[in-house]
Amino acid sequence: MYSFTAIDFETANPDGNSICQIGLVQIKDGVVAKEINILVQPPRNYYWRQFIQVHGITPTATAFSPSFADVWHSVSEYIVGQNVVAHNASFDMNCLRKTLAHYHIDEPNFKTHCTYKIYKKGLAKLCAEHNIPLNHHDALSDAKACAALFWKHLVDNKADLF
Repeated sequence: MYSFTAIDFETANPDGNSICQIGLVQIKDGVVAKEINILVQPPRNYYWRQFIQVHGITPTATAFSPSFADVWHSVSEYIVGQNVVAHNASFDMNCLRKTLAHYHIDEPNFKTHCTYKIYKKGLAKLCAEHNIPLNHHDALSDAKACAALFWKHLVDNKADLF
């Protein structure tokens, strides 16, 4: 059966290391094994207004949240050595790499898959087409939607993850 982790990051500003929310869904043998939704304080808790308008997360919401470095230990097991899926994976993997570098954390090995490259459409449009619930730009909701789309792709195409 198929096992993978769908992940999504929301950011506070254009800096790739400004993750402010982590959404993660682990699928093991076709079943949701774990969901994680964590607010993270980005460096200096610095936000751009345009980013707040997209996801609704504010400096007040993350003022007492842990840093990415503080939560890495609780999410790394779902990423290290895993099949990691994201919608527009180049964005999310860039954020992950820049944030790991910012906190001087070694980048782990994992295999990346991208539902945007598979379907060639935006997440909101795909969710509407496939009747998948979505609260767009909430990291956990986006990760759940990505997991559902990737699962559909795997099953429909009898795809191989390795």
